Amino acid sequence: MNPLRKTGQKLAALYAQSLREYLGGAGETALRQAYELGREAMIQGLGVLDLVAIHEEAARTAVRNTKSRENPVKHAKATYSFLMESLSPFEITHRSFREANDALHRLNETLEEETKRIAHMVHDDATQLLAVAHIALADLADDLPAAMGTRVQEVRGHLDQIEAQLRRISHELRPTILDDLGLIPALEFMAERITKRTGLAIVIEGSTNGRLASSIETTLYRIVQEALVNATKHAHASRAMVQVVREPYLIHCAIRDNGTGFNAREKLAKKGQRGLGLIVINERLKAVGGTLQINSSAQRGTEMLVSIPLES
Repeated sequence: MNPLRKTGQKLAALYAQSLREYLGGAGETALRQAYELGREAMIQGLGVLDLVAIHEEAARTAVRNTKSRENPVKHAKATYSFLMESLSPFEITHRSFREANDALHRLNETLEEETKRIAHMVHDDATQLLAVAHIALADLADDLPAAMGTRVQEVRGHLDQIEAQLRRISHELRPTILDDLGLIPALEFMAERITKRTGLAIVIEGSTNGRLASSIETTLYRIVQEALVNATKHAHASRAMVQVVREPYLIHCAIRDNGTGFNAREKLAKKGQRGLGLIVINERLKAVGGTLQINSSAQRGTEMLVSIPLES
């Protein structure tokens, strides 16, 4: 016999007994038992509909066996109260999940806003300070012997390198192009920089057909960024493709590479083997109600399929 079915039968018997006791006047004691039965149903993997089916069967039996039919309305209200109490653990769990998801969403937004602030500060403030340093060196060079000009130029060269590094860090933290032009231009810009740095050939295809919500654009950008970093760092891929497709109520993003791949089913099944990047991707998707599917096998590359619902 299916273990879940066996569990359901056992709970059904306990539920029917508790309902009879409640209708017989057991009061709060039976209601507390209904709550515990609801918790047990949830722990054992039964859903709301399973518990409602158990209740309906128990209620029908209780109606057939009741000795008094003088107040059917009172009887119906009592069985309804018992059902609501047994469903309370499901409602509490759902509310807690929704609140946790909302908190995660707010946390992600806060982190992105802080990252944006730091990126702009690195790009704008640091660049202005470096420009001041260049001007000061130029003034200093006028007062120094010509022989010192070479040393000044060396210092200015170092400042140019620092400026380039700060600009790179700023773009990796939060590219202004994502805020100004949207997802596809930001992905193309990212792909160009990754290709120059690593040699990974990246193709960006598709369209968002207009701007998406900022949280969705950021989520997709970060997921693609993580996937492409993994493609070069861990999978040693030479080619990758990113495809974005928008439907009326969904945005899809597929990231594929020709890297070494891995046993996706085994890795996803073992929590201890999940990389931090994959955990972060899943948490980001939870915050926007998205889903992730990974298809991969050894020496056959990796495919990540992301779907995020859009507001109507």
